[in-house]
Amino acid sequence: MFKCIVTAVFVAAGFLAGPVLGQTSGAVVTKTPGVAHAMRTEKASATITAIDAKTRVVTLKGPQGKEFEVEAGPEVKNFAQLKVGDQVDVRYSEALLLELKKGGGAPVAMTAKGGAVTAKKGAAPGAAVGRQVNVVGDVIDVDAATRTVTVRGPKRTVALQVEDPEQFKLIAKGDQIEATYTEALAVSVVPKAKKK
Repeated sequence: MFKCIVTAVFVAAGFLAGPVLGQTSGAVVTKTPGVAHAMRTEKASATITAIDAKTRVVTLKGPQGKEFEVEAGPEVKNFAQLKVGDQVDVRYSEALLLELKKGGGAPVAMTAKGGAVTAKKGAAPGAAVGRQVNVVGDVIDVDAATRTVTVRGPKRTVALQVEDPEQFKLIAKGDQIEATYTEALAVSVVPKAKKK
């Protein structure tokens, strides 16, 4: 499972690195008193230009003509179905939710969960991986002069700059901040259209 996620992360890094593939993206930020939510989605596509079946290296070319190689590890099912000319589509989403917990009281902790789904035997190659991390930390200091909040979590202490003065006014020493980070990556292969 971990190796599959690592492979997916490297594939995503290749796809979503700058203008290599001509990506599209969108971001949304919302807030209400004591709650802030940010979400971002990236999409990218490339065409398979070469396949080395022995090394399982696939060469991909983006819409702007840049090429790069990706190694498809043994966890990539249905590798033999990949063909030169197929299109590879990647969609990456991440979200961060911050919630103020007045008065605290919850255990300071971090939890993480994740999962992966791969293509079934005989189906078009593809995979999806995701994970969610939840952290609860104690507000141990509030500095009005710099609008900085110091939060002690289960593994470290961080100083956070709060840009919104109305949100900053709501936070007091002894409160807690709960952060939930979610990310998901989906990769699909669209076979090259057959000539008629």
